[in-house]
This record gives sequence, structure tokens and C-alpha cells, in this order.
Amino acid sequence: MEGGMLYFEDFTPGRRFVYRPFEMQAADMIAFAGEFDPQPVHLDEEAGRRSILGGLSASGWHTSAIGMRMMIDAFLGNSSSQGSPGIDFMDWKKPVLAGDVISGFSLVLEARPSRSKPQIGLVKFRNEISNQSGEPVAVSECSVMFRRREGGRP
Repeated sequence: MEGGMLYFEDFTPGRRFVYRPFEMQAADMIAFAGEFDPQPVHLDEEAGRRSILGGLSASGWHTSAIGMRMMIDAFLGNSSSQGSPGIDFMDWKKPVLAGDVISGFSLVLEARPSRSKPQIGLVKFRNEISNQSGEPVAVSECSVMFRRREGGRP
């Protein structure tokens, strides 16, 4: 993310933050699954091929973690983020297979100042991750709290 620090006032509805592409490596997928989601389709190529997923597939949680990293690199790492009150929903649309290259974006849906904390604003995002064929693999919506500029002015 280039430019200055992003504050609440910079997150106007319709603004889009594009993620850099990321190649899913089999070894990383297996390591993540071994630690956090040890199902056969995430640990073994042959088990994945025999399943409805069609090959070694990333855990949805792994895809979501990569998506979080993509958000950090695209804008959150250079912002006044104060954390998130939660995720409204997370949909895993298609399997992410070893060798897939995923990319995506975060889109600002709405932004409003906090009623209880005037120094904070809440921004709601739609986050979409797609594979190299442009097919959506994960979609989520969440809100993030950002500090406002001093006095709450742009």
C-alpha cells in the first residue's frame, strides 16, 4: 500500500482495494491442514482426488487466513485499524487446489462514525477471493474499526 496512513475518512463507499495474487503451494496447504484442519482432502493428494473436491484442496480456514494477509498487504497494514467486531458471513464457494493462484479485493460497502466512541468509525467491507480463472472461491463481509482523523475531519 503506497501513500499515507489511511483513516476512517478515507474509506468511502465504493472504494476498492485490490489484492496481489498469491500461489497456493501444496506443502503450505498440507502444513496448515496438519496443524489446524487435518482432514484427508487437505493432507493427501490422492484422498483429495477421490473426493468431490478433485484434488489436494486448501482448508477454507487456510484460504481465509491468506485472504486476511492479502487485506493487510492491500490496505490494513497502512491504516489506523483498531480491529474488527466480527465477520458477518464467510462463504467458501469453490475448492482452492494446489497450484491455484488466488487474488481478489475488498470493497467498502458503508462507513459510519461510532455513536459511542466519536474517535472511531466503522467500515463494512465485502471481500472476494477468486482463482486464476476468475471464479469466486471465498466471499465474506466484515466490519473494521478505524481511528478518525483528529476532530473527525478529512
